[in-house]
Amino acid sequence: MKDFLETIAKMLVDNQDAVKVSEEETDEGIYLRLTVADDEVGKVIGKDGKISKAIRTIIRAGAKNLGKQVYIDID
Repeated sequence: MKDFLETIAKMLVDNQDAVKVSEEETDEGIYLRLTVADDEVGKVIGKDGKISKAIRTIIRAGAKNLGKQVYIDID
């Protein structure tokens, strides 16, 4: 999941070196924290949050095979 989220984010931004994803697994699920350059957060969130919703949908669909809940925070 971490690598997949990182790949998606890098495709959306210009400064690919600033993309970082950290992962923490707990009993509740998998927590992913996506960090991008300050001036490119809007590219990852999108208008009205549409891009971030789509990213969350794709990641959660992939996580169903793992039987885990996935939570994504965008910084």
